[in-house]
Amino acid sequence: MVLISFIVGCVSQTAFFDPKPAGTPSFRDIPKETAKSSLPNYFLESPDLITVEAVHLVPKSPYMLRVFDVIALDVIGTPVEEPIIGNFSVEPGGTIQLGGAYGAVRIEGLSLAEAEQSIARHLIWSPENTQGRLGPHTVVSAKLVRMSDVQQIAGTHLIAPDGYITLGSYGRVYINGLTVDECREAIEFHLSKALEHPQVAVDVYSYNSKEYYVIFQSAAMDELVFVFPYTGNETVLKAIGNTNGLAPNSSKRIWVARPVGNTHKPVILPVDWVAVTAYGMPQTNYQLLPGDRVFVVESRWVAADGVLARIIAPFERIMGFSLLGATTATRFYGKVLVGGGERGYGGYGY
Repeated sequence: MVLISFIVGCVSQTAFFDPKPAGTPSFRDIPKETAKSSLPNYFLESPDLITVEAVHLVPKSPYMLRVFDVIALDVIGTPVEEPIIGNFSVEPGGTIQLGGAYGAVRIEGLSLAEAEQSIARHLIWSPENTQGRLGPHTVVSAKLVRMSDVQQIAGTHLIAPDGYITLGSYGRVYINGLTVDECREAIEFHLSKALEHPQVAVDVYSYNSKEYYVIFQSAAMDELVFVFPYTGNETVLKAIGNTNGLAPNSSKRIWVARPVGNTHKPVILPVDWVAVTAYGMPQTNYQLLPGDRVFVVESRWVAADGVLARIIAPFERIMGFSLLGATTATRFYGKVLVGGGERGYGGYGY
């Protein structure tokens, strides 16, 4: 009886008794499988991933053309069989290829108006430009179709540990702790320094900053903790399913421990595992919130056996060493007596 009492005292009390904190709320008001609630605004934090889409990005005038910009050209006065019309990309080196026998023109670093003049000078014949193939009435019209910097703005962005995202040459924007709408406004305000009334669309690509936990109790070993990213639709059943089910040493005594700030009264939500799984009753299949701990209690008999094993293990080691020493000594002296016979140790030259 003394040994049993000692073992019970060593086992964590959670293996035998359910906690009864004063912070337990009315279960009717708690979101669950068939009565989920919409969560409050999601606040972005590192290392969340967001996507930014360019809705309306027009540079302020004058815009200087850059490599990989795309412009639309429409040249009036070209032969019908050799038109110059369509979209042209500014290639590495700062030139655009006009095609055919027209050659290439360097326009990097020029405004659109300057680019039109440069292309016209290249195409129109003059005593200074004998390679020109078009007449003096040629008209060149150029429009900006796509800025190369859009690729730096649009796409997936990781919120860095310091709370910033990087928009390439447009710099960095601090968005830590903002909602999605506030993040969009912050990006548009930042881009307005270089663009005319910029408009972007922002969404969360990957929810990485909020987690929930599934903890399997173990008296013989340390607790096994699983961490999963929170997306807003998790329930207790889904959380356990993400761990491939209950562990072999687990009981069916489960509860959700919910952090409630600085108060010393944690919220504990008991789960009726058999009712949830075997009978499909959703009353205790709670909708999880960020930071929730789904705690799975170890089987009482497994817990007692684990503690007993930990208590006995040191004595087994001591007894094992003692038995090994005794066996070694017996074998040694046995060999000595057999070799020496009645003459004691003479057989070994002593």
